[in-house]
Amino acid sequence: MSHAAERKEKNCLNCGTTVVGKYCHVCGQENVEPKETFWQLASHFFADITHFDGKVFTSMKDLILRPGFLSNEYMSGKRASYLNPIRMYLFTSFVFFLVFFSLYTVDENSLKIEFNKTNIDEIDSVRLREITSKMNNGKPLTREEVKKRFDSTGISFLRVPYKSKEEYDSLLRTGAKKDNWFERMFTYKGIELNKKYHNNARLAITNLLGKLQHSIPQMLFVLLPLFALFLKFLYFRHKNFYYTDHAIFTIHVYNFAFILMLLIFGISKVSSMSGAVWMQYINLALVFLIFFYLYKAMRNFYTQGRIKTVLKYFLLLISFLCCGVFLLIIFSFVSVLEI
Repeated sequence: MSHAAERKEKNCLNCGTTVVGKYCHVCGQENVEPKETFWQLASHFFADITHFDGKVFTSMKDLILRPGFLSNEYMSGKRASYLNPIRMYLFTSFVFFLVFFSLYTVDENSLKIEFNKTNIDEIDSVRLREITSKMNNGKPLTREEVKKRFDSTGISFLRVPYKSKEEYDSLLRTGAKKDNWFERMFTYKGIELNKKYHNNARLAITNLLGKLQHSIPQMLFVLLPLFALFLKFLYFRHKNFYYTDHAIFTIHVYNFAFILMLLIFGISKVSSMSGAVWMQYINLALVFLIFFYLYKAMRNFYTQGRIKTVLKYFLLLISFLCCGVFLLIIFSFVSVLEI
């Protein structure tokens, strides 16, 4: 509410509607004098900040401590007292991925790929014997033999034993190879990547995992409406629940998961810096808490008995996991095509 004087004129300065009372019933703008003093402007600013913070603290407290409560409040029409769930989702997801990408980056040093043509000389003899024994039916290879094998076969990132497309095409033309369309596309891409990254598996997989890591926000966003759809199917007999109600419930669950994951990231960072390994047990408990929260939220929002809720809970998790794996495969395939 503004501290400016009310206008004598009754036309809304925003939309032109005749105002009855102090607020326009069409657009909601307050019918006050447009000229404000600096003190009025500052008072208005601090009042908005205080009001916003009050909504944030109230919403966050109820979201964390009362699973399913905010979804029930939204469904019953009590929305002015709480932060809009979509705005909350945008804010929490932004902070979550900002912290996630700051703490966890994919680079060559973070990978455990032991070996490619460029780093054979860097591996110690004992480790070289272990690796080459596995790839050569129990018989270890010398460094020179490994280098010759790389030079003669071109085996690298996608294990494609062809040095060029021309070599592979000639085998297809003569009938020596009878690959289907998918196998041909896979082989062509492998040859392209081997040439692009000069048989450096570490660099190729670094770029692939980097692409895949930056696809996580899109994957989670795609899974959100699917999660709500699964809930719609599980509670199809509840005619008073619309798809949007399930979507709002899902958004609130996402928001809680983002907040708790931020806490987990913080504990992991403190644990790695201090060497306090025991703190990882706290993180494990917090991960279980996310799953327990979902169960409690379903119980409170849909108000069904424990047995029915547990049954639907596990069906929901299995469906979500299957979709997650399917999306991961699709995004991995797309990432391979893009690197």
